[in-house]
Amino acid sequence: MRRIAAFLLVPMIACAAALAGCSSSGPGNTNSTVSVTGAFDKTPKVTIPSASPSGQLSYSAAIKGSGAQLVAGDVTLANVALYKWSGTSHTLVDSTYTSGPQLIPSEMPLSGLADALKHATLGSRILAVLPPKYGWGSSGNSELGITGKDTLVWVIDLLQQYAPGASVSGTQTSNGGGVLPTVTAKAGQQPTVSIPSNKPPKKLSVTTLIQGTGPALAAGDTVVAQYVGVNWRTGKVFSASWPSTSQPDGEPFAFEVGGQVIKGWSVGLVGVKVGSRVMLVIPPSLGYGSAGQSSAGIKGTDTLVFVIDILGVQTPQPLTS
Repeated sequence: MRRIAAFLLVPMIACAAALAGCSSSGPGNTNSTVSVTGAFDKTPKVTIPSASPSGQLSYSAAIKGSGAQLVAGDVTLANVALYKWSGTSHTLVDSTYTSGPQLIPSEMPLSGLADALKHATLGSRILAVLPPKYGWGSSGNSELGITGKDTLVWVIDLLQQYAPGASVSGTQTSNGGGVLPTVTAKAGQQPTVSIPSNKPPKKLSVTTLIQGTGPALAAGDTVVAQYVGVNWRTGKVFSASWPSTSQPDGEPFAFEVGGQVIKGWSVGLVGVKVGSRVMLVIPPSLGYGSAGQSSAGIKGTDTLVFVIDILGVQTPQPLTS
């Protein structure tokens, strides 16, 4: 399934829309008749009329949440459904309600969504109907199958919010050490990992550095985390999410336990509590295997070290009939 979040990290095409009249229900504004029903964080039922869309931007809070207001520059964990509407027909383009929520920017690059989410609060369901000029413009988005004439219908459930440099709090009870790497860190900054001179362990090693008190992770959970990955052989960082001098646009990372992450993460993080910082030492068989990952300088024999902050979790919602 295509991932919606990736297509929201593009330059803004249209200028910001005026707020006045965006939800007008005047004559001929079929966009304002689009509706959505269903419980928050459950697959929504979207009703789009069998009529041609108008050229007016329309948005509303179908469910008004009582959480914190979205903060510019933060990222938001959300469930999203996207429809394209052309002529008298419409099609579901993508939905995360069955595949797991994603992190989206709180400041949307599509001007219609930017307006729709302005002043929105966590716990809200936002319905937004975007004519082309408020979406991807006349060029559309070929990777999503959207033309420059398609109107977009978005449903967004706002779940959690995180600052780019978010880290877990709490007292560090271990820094690793001995035959394992040593981890040092300052609050809100990417931890530093020092590799010892001995050979790495042959089996997966999980060390809790800060003990969280939240729910324990389970397979299928969507987790929001910060991480830094170090190659044991070279002692160098090959990947990280935290903002840093070399990566000022860093931000938290969302993934599914048991999903499209290396096996060492899916095995090593089960049972870890939210709010924890853990160090995973992952042998090649649970990392990138014998093929390695040449783009990151990882050989098929390399052991990997990850320090991971578990910031939050969203458990799968039970399917409803």
